[in-house]
Amino acid sequence: MKNLLDFTGKVVLITGGSRGLGKTMALGFAEQGADIAVSSRKIESCEKTADKIRTLGRKAFAYACHVGHWDELEGLADSVYNHFGRVDVLINNAGMSPIAPSLFETSEALLDRVIGVNFKGPFRLSALVGSRMAAGAGGCIINISSRAAVSPTAQTAVYGGAKAALNTITRAFAYEYGPKVRVNCIQCGPFHTDISKGWSMSEEFAARAKVTIALQRAGDPKEIVSTALYLASDATSFTTGAVIRVDGGSP
Repeated sequence: MKNLLDFTGKVVLITGGSRGLGKTMALGFAEQGADIAVSSRKIESCEKTADKIRTLGRKAFAYACHVGHWDELEGLADSVYNHFGRVDVLINNAGMSPIAPSLFETSEALLDRVIGVNFKGPFRLSALVGSRMAAGAGGCIINISSRAAVSPTAQTAVYGGAKAALNTITRAFAYEYGPKVRVNCIQCGPFHTDISKGWSMSEEFAARAKVTIALQRAGDPKEIVSTALYLASDATSFTTGAVIRVDGGSP
């Protein structure tokens, strides 16, 4: 199993890779030998994460891209391929989840932004990278979804809808680019990150978690890394089109 999780010589592209779960996965793959392409909206944040990856003895490439902007994604894919010559693993992690006051008060602008980042971007980037993987040595795509995809509230309806769409296209892309490319999805529950700590570490959340979550807590970011490594490795050579829950037993 240790050899199966050895990513030496592999290249991993992670969107939203400069903070939160994306950063943790970037460092986790680097610790297992992978070279990492880190993308997010701000190049300074990408470079900081890239510097940490280099301290682990791995190569890193930083590239600023807003995944919700369709016309920026081809530049991202081309730049990573020009730099490394290949992509073995694509992790569509970038996301945004603004809260709407109500369904009636949800604006078209908010809907377009949320769908752009959480669905349209991963769709296009998976096509750009997945097609090259299929034409070459193959690879793996991992989409990062949310339990909101199956259990949304009125305030998270747009986000949940976008993530539900991401769950759905996981299977579509698995068929489109199989058998050389495997495509799977991690459906996340609540995690403690720099983004969520305002609510995930609150007394209100802790009280609710004791009743609604089987493990009665939010996850540590490192607890997603093993699942991402597993899905990207040959240990899951017969797993594709799957949605894997990593949510502590959330409803």
